[in-house]
Amino acid sequence: MKSTFSVLLFSLLCFFSLPLSAQVAIEKPWARATAPGASVAGGYLVIRNQDLAADRLVGASSPASAKVELHVHINDNGVMKMREVRGYDVPAKGTFELKPGGAHLMFMDIKRPFKEGEKLPVKLKFEKAGDVNAEFLVGGMGGASAPTMHQKH
Repeated sequence: MKSTFSVLLFSLLCFFSLPLSAQVAIEKPWARATAPGASVAGGYLVIRNQDLAADRLVGASSPASAKVELHVHINDNGVMKMREVRGYDVPAKGTFELKPGGAHLMFMDIKRPFKEGEKLPVKLKFEKAGDVNAEFLVGGMGGASAPTMHQKH
């Protein structure tokens, strides 16, 4: 009896000492196809934070490129420019969308052209949720929205 109680007590202590990790879902991850010789590509997705606490996307990586940066478009005196940012805030019980013309991932020094229909592995790094793996579907070169065959992760 004492042994069963000890095991139960130990299990409860372990459970309550674990950090509560954020629950992040990745929806519609996609990237644009690139022309031969291109060195960069854009990536887009919807981040759904199902947790009661806000989270923050702080980085990404992919074997398809030398590095992945977080970017936004800004209007600088009537001129649209891209700027790298340190992260994207994802509200509690909310969403954050990376889309063309706004916040997006920038695949830098891609290893080869992205071809329509292929899938790219990407690791997203969140402050609370940690690493989240996603598979980006490559759409057309001029695509303004996610390809029709998107997946949830």
